[in-house]
Amino acid sequence: MQKLSLSQSLQQKLSPQQIQFIKLLQIPTAELDTRVEEELEINPALEEGADDDYDQKEDDPYDELDDYKERDNDLDIDSYIQDEDYAGYKMQGDGNYNEEERDMPLATSSSLIDSLMQQFGYLNLTEEQRIIGLQLVGSIEADGYIRRSLQAIVNDLAFSQNIFTDTDEVEAVLHQIQSFDPAGIAARDLQECLLLQLRRKDQSDSCVTLAIRIIDEFFDEFSRKHYDKIQKRLNISDESLKKVVDVIIRLNPKPGSVEGESGTVQYLIPDFILTNNNNKLELTLNSKNAPELRISRSFADMLDTYDKSKKQNKVLKETVSFVKQKLDAAKWFIDAIKQRQQTLLRTMNAIVQFQYDFFLNGDESRLRPMILKDIATMIDMDVSTVSRVANSKSIQTEFGIYPLKYFFSEGISTDSGEDVSSREVKNILKDLIDNEPKLNPLSDDKLEKILNDRGYNIARRTVAKYREQLNIPVARLRKEL
Repeated sequence: MQKLSLSQSLQQKLSPQQIQFIKLLQIPTAELDTRVEEELEINPALEEGADDDYDQKEDDPYDELDDYKERDNDLDIDSYIQDEDYAGYKMQGDGNYNEEERDMPLATSSSLIDSLMQQFGYLNLTEEQRIIGLQLVGSIEADGYIRRSLQAIVNDLAFSQNIFTDTDEVEAVLHQIQSFDPAGIAARDLQECLLLQLRRKDQSDSCVTLAIRIIDEFFDEFSRKHYDKIQKRLNISDESLKKVVDVIIRLNPKPGSVEGESGTVQYLIPDFILTNNNNKLELTLNSKNAPELRISRSFADMLDTYDKSKKQNKVLKETVSFVKQKLDAAKWFIDAIKQRQQTLLRTMNAIVQFQYDFFLNGDESRLRPMILKDIATMIDMDVSTVSRVANSKSIQTEFGIYPLKYFFSEGISTDSGEDVSSREVKNILKDLIDNEPKLNPLSDDKLEKILNDRGYNIARRTVAKYREQLNIPVARLRKEL
């Protein structure tokens, strides 16, 4: 027997305007131009330039929005679009609107695979070898390695290409691909990658031939930096071993990075500019963050034209629906850009106020411990909003360009009872490691003791965490001859 039940629930959903604002807030200045150009291309109701190009009485660039609002109030749009046929036309006001459907355009450039395919075209291969080669090139990862086993590639060729071969034939084609540039490409592990690069060097050089032997026969000892074992087995002098190791460490362990792991080039463009005017800090937004946009007057005037028209047929209804959609989209985009500028400035002003002593002279020891919640409390915003502002944003100061994430750090207590930024501790840690004896590097336990002696209450596991964040290997791997 069926029963009826009534339940009450509360759901929170983002409006289309909120979604658009969040997406605009988190992109850096370098990508904002691309996003604005995309919107200009798809929305004819949006134009570049200030409204004074129209000889307006007011210089407010948002007056055109008010004009549109007045027209919208005078014109009964609902009388035109009563049918449900037009509600689904991706109207940005209805529930079907999905900002995720819009893709961000990316600039294209030559990638690693493009370069390899160009070189692949010069090989003299049979049709079967060509298919095998294409399968191998497609298996090369971003760092330049092929990590799939040759047997797995043989199976792929049999199932997907109907090519029946064996590992020997696949390996023969692989050796030809390994002759491509950059040196070391298509290696199956680090040892093979280094050997491929060494074999392209001058074989008459004794250091090169000795390096090949070390990587080929004593790779485990070399990777663990057991130089004394290698020296004893090969019976070579300290000077010779030092020259050979220098040859090896100059090789590229990730040959794919020579061509770049992605098809785009990133340029560091600061989002904020901070100047010191007689010890008075002045913060401004990068001008690229404030594009001049306006509502198209000719497009907005269309509503007046349709209001005077007496032909309320289906075609006219479709036209009015399209015009209103584009005008709404243009208005929302301009509002989102303006709100983005205000949020960026509020957040950055709070960061400058919090780290005021640092921004005066750039002394890293003046950095205070600061977390996202500190700034969110100061500006009365959500922590996620502050996180989006801090992500991929940077500020230009008189002593360099800093990512905003640089100013957020944990607090470490000292013997005096004060809290200092973990950034200060990391700088001290880096200095200690830079000046340590290379033949006998400092262990994490020794580093902990030195820091404790200097008044920083820090545990060994925290030393290890900071060392890893600085991309510094353990003491054993820092050993040098």
